Amino acid sequence: MITVAVVGAGEVGGATAHALAARDSVGRVLLIDPSAKVAAGKALDIQQAGAVAGFHTRLEGTDDFTRAIGCAVCVIADRFGSDSSGWAGDDGLAMLGRLVPLLSGAPLVFAGSRQEELLDRASRELQVSRSRLIGSASEAFRSAVRAIVALEAGCSPGDVSVAVLGRPPDGLVVLWSDVSIAGHGIAHRLEPVQITRLETMVDRLWPPGPYALGLAAAQVAEAITTSSRRTWSVVTALAGEFGVKEGVGILPTSLAPRGIAAVFAPELTGRERVSVQTALNVTATGGRR
Repeated sequence: MITVAVVGAGEVGGATAHALAARDSVGRVLLIDPSAKVAAGKALDIQQAGAVAGFHTRLEGTDDFTRAIGCAVCVIADRFGSDSSGWAGDDGLAMLGRLVPLLSGAPLVFAGSRQEELLDRASRELQVSRSRLIGSASEAFRSAVRAIVALEAGCSPGDVSVAVLGRPPDGLVVLWSDVSIAGHGIAHRLEPVQITRLETMVDRLWPPGPYALGLAAAQVAEAITTSSRRTWSVVTALAGEFGVKEGVGILPTSLAPRGIAAVFAPELTGRERVSVQTALNVTATGGRR
């Protein structure tokens, strides 16, 4: 039975657990939170919803981190009573320090909208390999960009392909020259004024809400367990991509049961490379564009 552990029973953690259960793609979802009663209550509520919605995933709630042993994927979400940005800072690092030795190499999916620093520290201070470090909030953002492009073009979001690079929250870069709609470049479907309008809207799409974050984390966790052939834009540790040798950023990847299977750093024009490098450097020092 495939188990996905979700650490944190806050809004994002609950949304992630619900989305995973509703997709019926894993056998068990384990919701872990320092507040055992809340974790157990949310797990029971989602389990009972299965009788109505017709899914059969088993859910359990606990405060015992050792029960994550043997899980296929571990999602780092948000504690009950905290904001939806997720585990972070020294508390988050201390939690990971206890958790990582239990996971036997299972990938870590960071679901929150402000967990880039925690992912970076897990790489540098805990020496977790980058293949196991996957931030999924960038997928929620990419989906939002696809949605507004589709609305402007009057088509389905499934017809829209978008590439996103940089680093949240202040260094998100949409490669507009690569955006396609039903196989055609965006310039063939939209007028320049429409593209300009989309560019001005993008900054307002961050941060995604808890349900969007939870669904993105669930989709990424499912992709890991099923070796999805789709390309996923995730936050991970950089290793020389775009000329940046440290820190974290968004990269197009393929996913497999051990985490990131391959990285597909796109070819950039000179202007795009400058934009991405500036975004990565500025956000790494806490500045804004």
